[in-house]
Amino acid sequence: MEATRRFLASMGLPAGDAHELPSSTKRFPDGAQYRIEIPSTEGPVALAAILEEADKLGVTIHRVSQGSGVMLLTDDEIREMGHLAQQRGMEVSLFARPNAAWDTGAMALSSGGKTVAPRLRGQEQLIYCLEDVRRAAALGIRSVLLADEGALWVAGEMRQQGELPKEMQFKISVMMASANPAAIRLMEKLGADTFNIPTDLSLAQIAAIRQAIDIPLDIYVEVPDDLGGFVRLYEIPEIVRVAAPVYIKFGLRNAPNIYPSGAHIESLSIALSRERVRRAKIGVDLLKRYYPDAVTSSLGAAGLALPVVE
Repeated sequence: MEATRRFLASMGLPAGDAHELPSSTKRFPDGAQYRIEIPSTEGPVALAAILEEADKLGVTIHRVSQGSGVMLLTDDEIREMGHLAQQRGMEVSLFARPNAAWDTGAMALSSGGKTVAPRLRGQEQLIYCLEDVRRAAALGIRSVLLADEGALWVAGEMRQQGELPKEMQFKISVMMASANPAAIRLMEKLGADTFNIPTDLSLAQIAAIRQAIDIPLDIYVEVPDDLGGFVRLYEIPEIVRVAAPVYIKFGLRNAPNIYPSGAHIESLSIALSRERVRRAKIGVDLLKRYYPDAVTSSLGAAGLALPVVE
């Protein structure tokens, strides 16, 4: 086993999980350790509710992300989300859909095939996903969620060759499920700009991942039920300390999965969005109580994939 550990170390990878929990010295471009993300923001009405609630509670939200996909938003809705975020100096990240879970295949629905669900099924579906990325970029969005290694690789090549804006960022979905330093470093090499790790990793496992990569980690501290349902609020100070730069992500337990969203459940989407901001207020207050020196970003900070909407 020692020979394997030495070989991993020679590659710049940790020799094991970081049980000593070292403090991360890595930071966002502006020197911050953490930023706040609200997921499942399914359209401009939900985003407007989040901004209203954030102002009321005094919470700074740096990024919102969406799960139903670019394909289920109209051009006007995407532009409106971009305008709202642009005015606030915050990032909007839209999911590039569809994937196997939304396809006609049966394996994604089987008990042993759930890991297939976020991947792209066939070359046509890869094309559909990349079309979602192109459309988002054309409408001024500069961050998209990807959950497939092939899509990440091709999108990274498109960015390098000028097919996508050079400032376009690829946020890797929690559904990718890569859970060790080598796998996540590979995603970084393929072009990932930020990576949402699985929801159940220990602090030692998170610290080891941080030693191996430089891009920000996205970490749920309250987890939707279908991703585990964990509530890790008291771990936020240690997560920030060992994982910086990190997006602290507030999902919502005891809440339905609303993908794909739409006007038929708009009131529910808005209520869930407002409660996520309330949870963020609780989490940020806890962080300030137990780690008052932790540094966050201002809105519009360097490294945020801000929309560019005319």
